[in-house]
Amino acid sequence: MEATWYALLALMLTVYVVLDGFDFGAGIAHLIVARSDDERRTVLAAIGPVWDGNEVWLVGSGGVLFFAFPRAYSAAFSGFYLSLMIVLWLLVVRGLSIEFRGQLKNPLWRAFFDSAFAGSSTVLAIVLGASLGNVIRGVPIGADQSFAAPLFTDFGVHGETGALDWYTVLVGLFAAAALAMHGAAYLVWKTEGAVYDRSRVLFVRAWAATALLLLGVTVATAVVQPALFSSFARRAWAWPAAVMLVGGFAASLWAWRRGRDRALFFGSAAFLAGLLLATAASLFPVLLRSTVDARWDVTAYGAATGRRGLMLGLTWWIPALLLAVGYFAYLFRSFAGKVRELHY
Repeated sequence: MEATWYALLALMLTVYVVLDGFDFGAGIAHLIVARSDDERRTVLAAIGPVWDGNEVWLVGSGGVLFFAFPRAYSAAFSGFYLSLMIVLWLLVVRGLSIEFRGQLKNPLWRAFFDSAFAGSSTVLAIVLGASLGNVIRGVPIGADQSFAAPLFTDFGVHGETGALDWYTVLVGLFAAAALAMHGAAYLVWKTEGAVYDRSRVLFVRAWAATALLLLGVTVATAVVQPALFSSFARRAWAWPAAVMLVGGFAASLWAWRRGRDRALFFGSAAFLAGLLLATAASLFPVLLRSTVDARWDVTAYGAATGRRGLMLGLTWWIPALLLAVGYFAYLFRSFAGKVRELHY
């Protein structure tokens, strides 16, 4: 059951990144692809029906972590307290920017909220990417299964590390580029006119930046955590995730060249999903790696709730997931098609 819940947690986090990732990407692209007030309204209209619903997957993932792996939840949320507060404030700023922007007619306020939306989306992408970098690199967990990490120390990856170092910042920059690519793909799918044209240009530039940073992150990971690759190589059941990663990345560029807008978005989504699932498969069963001693790694088997509780939780999780999937299918179907450029 522990392995099942590990897989479910990885699945929910992957769905969150794919869905809310295009919201973040649209925010990163906001000031680049939209120049006029009408164009910026169009970008917000493209994500307007779905952006807040997409964040439900983050809440659900937190709930699954708390229920299934309470020891990991305790260690992570206490050790990264400052980082989590930064994430929460950025989410608040981003949500307020989206909601308040349309309520005020003053151009200065609109420009302020446009900048806040773009800035908070960009920093959120970097922070969430850095969080993944911390999970891969490891954190200074001791024998008491807890740790305290400052925001940064000397930016080294050994010894007393902080949440930010050269490796986690590199992963954060890669995440920002990948989500900018994903957001541009979504805007290509959902918009037309000038926003559509600029989104196509941004997509291919972000694709190139993502490819370059992916190479850098791969080499850096081989230096910082070489065991990750040997672990992945031994697990043939995880190889389809790598195929999804490479195939989705290549397919998105093919779709861009052929003008297949929907295929472009789904190729980008497959790339992100394959990347996260391959990472989770390589890490299993570790939830938080200790940089102090491997004996103190927080694993799925050591941090899990009792087996009876996990089995009971699964009986509630399945119908809840079906309801969520049904709701999102209805939502995306209801708002299918391209958003017309708005004029007021």
